[in-house]
Amino acid sequence: MEALISILIGLLTACGVYLVLRARTFPVVMGLTLLSYGVNLFLFATGRLTIGQPAVIDAQAPGYADPLPQALVLTAIVISFAMTAFVIMLSLKARAELGNDHVDGHADEEGRT
Repeated sequence: MEALISILIGLLTACGVYLVLRARTFPVVMGLTLLSYGVNLFLFATGRLTIGQPAVIDAQAPGYADPLPQALVLTAIVISFAMTAFVIMLSLKARAELGNDHVDGHADEEGRT
């Protein structure tokens, strides 16, 4: 199971980096989203996922789940949602002002806009 989660985190990160390096704004937004998913899974994996254990330490409980990674992932989800909304609005503004969706504002070599 650990190998599957590690492969999934690596795949999400690799696809996210590839998309962030693209020249159009929509793939950049999708790449940032995939990177945030990879980071969220990584934070979950650092907490040693336990099933059926309480999140708060109790005297009668034989074990507990670490609540810190859960709180970090919840915070990361909120921040990534706000970041995605900001980048989408920024790309829409750039598209309206420049007339294309290329990240540096220039058209392609073929002359397409």
